[in-house]
Amino acid sequence: MADIFDKCMAYTAAREVISAGIYPYFKPIQENYGSEVVADGKRLIMMASNNYLGLTVHPKVLEASKKAIDKYGSGCTGSRFLNGTLEIHEELEERLAKFTGHEAALVFSTGFQTNLGVISSIVGKRDAVIIDRADHASIVDGCRLSFGTVLKFKHNDMANLESVLETQNDFDGRLIVVDGVFSMEGDICPLPEIVEIAKRYNARVMVDDAHSIGVLGKRGAGTADHFDIEDGVDLVMGTFSKSFASLGGFIAGDDQVVHYIKHNARSMIFSASMPPSAVAAVIACLDVVESEPERREKLWQNAEHLRKGLQDLGFDTGPSQTPIIPVTIGENETTFRIWKALFDNGVFVNSAVSPAVPPGRSLLRTSVMAIHESSQIDKALEVFKKVGKQAGLI
Repeated sequence: MADIFDKCMAYTAAREVISAGIYPYFKPIQENYGSEVVADGKRLIMMASNNYLGLTVHPKVLEASKKAIDKYGSGCTGSRFLNGTLEIHEELEERLAKFTGHEAALVFSTGFQTNLGVISSIVGKRDAVIIDRADHASIVDGCRLSFGTVLKFKHNDMANLESVLETQNDFDGRLIVVDGVFSMEGDICPLPEIVEIAKRYNARVMVDDAHSIGVLGKRGAGTADHFDIEDGVDLVMGTFSKSFASLGGFIAGDDQVVHYIKHNARSMIFSASMPPSAVAAVIACLDVVESEPERREKLWQNAEHLRKGLQDLGFDTGPSQTPIIPVTIGENETTFRIWKALFDNGVFVNSAVSPAVPPGRSLLRTSVMAIHESSQIDKALEVFKKVGKQAGLI
């Protein structure tokens, strides 16, 4: 009989990359200055963060977080269901419902848990959940935990989505779940077409706005705000670990649907609630998002600056439409080596390799923030130019 740990002992891939000195993961940051960080004792331009609006260092956010600790303590030591609900949890939910244009909202301890809890509680044995093949892992795992049938359609392929709905119709209910902004390549889902198709086939629509909230739309309220179709989306999911500079997640929708999720989502009921400091930080971030739209404008200016600069140098930035800008490299080892060269030259980016992306499509995931200075982006582009030429990419 095999030892269940045999697979662990046989796993050598990561240690081989570590031994080669090009391992890009679990890199400890020693100091954080917002647009720059210190790692391995050197100061680097941070172009790997989801801190799109730069609010992790905003004075109002830091002050609100500190005050919440003084008032409520460091944690809630219980689930929302029992003793872990604070008045600021409910205040945040009211704010989020209004912000997204829905009747009610419910916060979870993480964004991952939000998708797990919502999908697994909504999708039953006689139901189907239809997802984009490029959807986030948390959506995939939420589908696995549900008792329903999981159907997939080709990435952003509306003809394929319609074909799936037309041919796979022997279900009590159907829920379409898509990312608003896809986290690896930075493209936006064709939400108006998805909503139109869903109506024709009596399906509901849930949008994961983890990378859209604070970024897309006239008000920064996400993908539905961006396309001006708030009424067409049934459930909006978002996270607090990106633009909202904290930790946690939420779901917003009709009051009765959120009420049902509140009493059936196991990942919320059996998890400790968001700590007071995190909740207060999100509320403060909402204030900033609503009162400082110029931050969002600067973010988009920076995104265009970096994307155009990379394209002009000859890099493949894929289908990016947002502040997430991939640089396609190809093979895993080459991607790791270029990541290391960028790091050594003062630029911190993320490395995404298969199976996170398709084989042969490994990439460097860059992202900009509203607090980046133009000079920092220019400096990063100079480094990309130097490293890209040395590697024969451009």
